[in-house]
Amino acid sequence: MTKYVLACWVGGGLLAAAPAQAERTQDVREAIVKVFTVHNVPDYYNPWNMRGTQSSTGSGAIIADNRILTNGHVVRDQTFVQVRRFGEARRYQARVLHTSHRADLAILTVDDPGFFDGVEPLTFGALPETQEEVNVYGFPMGGDTLSITKGVISRIEHQTYAHSSAHLLAAQIDAAINPGNSGGPAVVDGRIVGVAMQGIPQAENLGYIVPAPVIDHFLQDIADGQFNGIPGLGIVTQPMENPDFRRRYAMNDEESGVLVVHTVHDSAADGYLVPGDVLLRIDGEPIADDATIAFRPGERTHFAYFIQRQQVGGQITLDVLRNGKRLKLEVPLRYPMERDWLVPLEMYDVLPTYYIYGGVVFVPLTVNLLRMWGRNWMNTAPPELMVHLARNYVTDNQDEVVVALKVLAADVNQGYHSENHWVIEAVDGKPVRNLRHLVACVEDGTGNEFIEFRNTGRRKIVLNRKRAKAEHQAILATYRIPADRSTDLLADAEQASPAAPLR
Repeated sequence: MTKYVLACWVGGGLLAAAPAQAERTQDVREAIVKVFTVHNVPDYYNPWNMRGTQSSTGSGAIIADNRILTNGHVVRDQTFVQVRRFGEARRYQARVLHTSHRADLAILTVDDPGFFDGVEPLTFGALPETQEEVNVYGFPMGGDTLSITKGVISRIEHQTYAHSSAHLLAAQIDAAINPGNSGGPAVVDGRIVGVAMQGIPQAENLGYIVPAPVIDHFLQDIADGQFNGIPGLGIVTQPMENPDFRRRYAMNDEESGVLVVHTVHDSAADGYLVPGDVLLRIDGEPIADDATIAFRPGERTHFAYFIQRQQVGGQITLDVLRNGKRLKLEVPLRYPMERDWLVPLEMYDVLPTYYIYGGVVFVPLTVNLLRMWGRNWMNTAPPELMVHLARNYVTDNQDEVVVALKVLAADVNQGYHSENHWVIEAVDGKPVRNLRHLVACVEDGTGNEFIEFRNTGRRKIVLNRKRAKAEHQAILATYRIPADRSTDLLADAEQASPAAPLR
């Protein structure tokens, strides 16, 4: 698996020399800012705690309407943000207006209008051609002044964004991108065509930028003041490169496409597509048997691009082959892509959800939690948790994986002190849909003497309700935990809401 590293400098590669540029480049320099961020990241293994503050620096560019464009990871989990203009010494406090962590983009502003005086905002260009030369502006490690590196676009295709694990369009460049470059603009003819986001540590002068179409999608999304995200269709597909495979599904020699093997419950595709459908075209463009689609002459990327370029609430046209019949479907894209995931991918700017009962700590399974097992978490996290990433989509009876993370040792839970990482299947025999449903099952069954939690391995934790209640406050006090549940669940309790239904 390719290892990507975010180009954000934490704690403090070489400073690239700035080549001689024309007058237009000087204008570009004046719109470049250095971003200083203080982060406070939650501790997902002790979800009532924070892990403490750390500082990082990144880069950004001033764009229209007194806004600054940068990366989402530059301001992730921020508690304090400052910016400093090129060539100046003063730092100004900044505010985060909008963030798309999936696309690794963010918009900041500075309330002091003097910060923007005399700056010509940068505008945006089109998606560059491969082999087109670009300049990347930023403040990488190794110095404190502006660095400009020059390179060419070597390929444009879908890549995994290191910040969010989302699979989106990205552009690869051979300009040096080092920690601190994050958020800096990639510029062609004085216009922004991308934003530096990540590199590959083991490769020399190889980095990736968020390309113009993804930036444009984000800016269109927030134009009404609200962020809705990137839409998802909610299907699992299989390439159809084998000739007999295609013939099995009655495709003619001129047709190509992908097989729908699963439709996610209550997704955009639910009610429109069924397993066994063959997707032939999206918005009139043929899908190849290898699941790619032409986004411009001679260049291809994953067919999901034609979905991701739409806004949530938009619509796509699908040509489908079903049981030998050809159909044309108009499918509304009702939801952002993350709504279909059973295990949420990386989340930021939110506090963990948790619930404690009888000293047992219950949490939803998230990639944030899995990352607590270190940089090599995909190999070191418990297999009983990792297995749920293999089929990461909600079903009609489950939209969250609930984990008994650990047991806070107390008399009431004697005999269970070493139990951890249990995936909870049922409470008192009732299948668990999500953490809110588990809370409701616990708190609605107060007439029973015992409560039973069963995991996917059929093992059980049985607690006495009266003893759990009697020891409740003592357990919280012993472990210095401020509340038995997270703030989002506290809000539920204050409203006395029932179990959260499936979407």
